[in-house]
Amino acid sequence: MTHHPVTIIGAGLGGLILARVLHVNGIAAVIYEADASADVRAQGGMLDIHEGDGQLALKAAGLFDAFLALVHPGGQQTRVLDRQGKVLLDQPDDGTGGRPEVPRGELRRILLESLPADVVRWGYKLTGASALDGDRHELTFADGSIVTTDLLVGADGAWSRVRPLLSKAKPAYVGTLFVETYLFDADTRHRASAEAVGGGSLMAVAPGKGILAHREPNGALHTYAALNRPKDWIDHVDFSDPAAALARIAAEFDGWDPALTALITDGETAPVLRALHALPDDHQWTRVPGVTLLGDAAHLMPPSGEGANLAMLDGAELGEAIAANPGDIEAALMTYEEKLFIRSASAATEANHMLKVLFGDAAPQSLLDFFSDNLPGL
Repeated sequence: MTHHPVTIIGAGLGGLILARVLHVNGIAAVIYEADASADVRAQGGMLDIHEGDGQLALKAAGLFDAFLALVHPGGQQTRVLDRQGKVLLDQPDDGTGGRPEVPRGELRRILLESLPADVVRWGYKLTGASALDGDRHELTFADGSIVTTDLLVGADGAWSRVRPLLSKAKPAYVGTLFVETYLFDADTRHRASAEAVGGGSLMAVAPGKGILAHREPNGALHTYAALNRPKDWIDHVDFSDPAAALARIAAEFDGWDPALTALITDGETAPVLRALHALPDDHQWTRVPGVTLLGDAAHLMPPSGEGANLAMLDGAELGEAIAANPGDIEAALMTYEEKLFIRSASAATEANHMLKVLFGDAAPQSLLDFFSDNLPGL
C-alpha cells in the first residue's frame, strides 16, 4: 500500500497550483487524476485571469512571467448587442483592464511543465475515500489501487468524491443551461459572425436567453447559447443528433439577427450541453482533520468569470498556509478555510446576481447598467 504525506485529487488549475506552490516551498505532493493523460480531452476556451486572485496565485507559483507570455492581445474587448444585432456597448481592449485572456489549455500546460514528471498520476479514478485513525485517509481507485495519506485535498470539481467526507451538500440545477459550439476560421468562413463577436467577448442577451461568444486564437469563435429552462425541458432535446439539437436550440432564438444565430446553426463541433449547477452560496463545513476542498469541489457556482480564478487562489493560499505551518496541518487548514468561506460566499452571491443581470427580465439594459457601474469611462 502506498502512502503520501499530501494527496490531491484532480489535476485542474486549482490542484496544479497547489502542487506547484508546495513544490516551490520544498513540500512533496502527488495528484491523482482520472483522465488518462493531459491531452485526452479539450480543456475549454479562454480564461480572463484577474489581478486580485488568479494573477496573485500565479505569482505565488512563480509563473507570472510565463502567464504573461500566453496573453491573447485584444481579448479584453467587450461587446453587448441586442437581439437584432445592434451594438449597445463596445469597450475596446487598451491593455489596462486587469483581466487578460489566456487559453485555459495553455495555462494548464505551463503548470504541468512546472512540476516534476511524477507528481501527476494519470488514469486514476477515485471510487472511495474513508477516514483512518490518526487523521489519515484511505483512497481506493477504479483499478483497485489503495493509497493512504496524511492530508487529502479534494480538487475534483462539481461532483467531488472527496466532498462527502466534509459536507452533505450536493450541487443543484440553477435553472439555466448552456449549449456550447465552435466556429473555425471565422474571419474567412463566417465573416458576419466574426464581426459581431469582435476581438474579445460578445454578449447578446434578452429575458430568459442569450448568445455569449468569445474569440479565441487562430480565428475560432467559442459560443454558449444560454436558456432559462426547467430541467425536464432538456430531456426533450436529442443531443445524440447534433444537427437536430442545434436546430432545436436555434429555434429558441427565432427572429434574432442571422449573424448571431449562425453562431449556433453553423456550429462545427457537436453541441455540448452544460446544465448549470451550484452548491449553496454559504457552503462550508465543520473542520474535519486531514481533509479539505478547493475550487468547484468547495464552492461550485454559476459561471461568472471567477471560477478558475478562485480555484487558483484557493490552491495558492492552501499551499502557502501549509508552508507557513510546518508540522501542523490542522493550523494550516483552519487558516485556509477561514478565508475560503468568506471569499466563496461573496463570489457565489455575485455569480447568482450575474445570472439575473444577463438573463433576467431587464436584459439587456441590466447588463448595460452593470458595465456602467464596473467599467471605467462608461
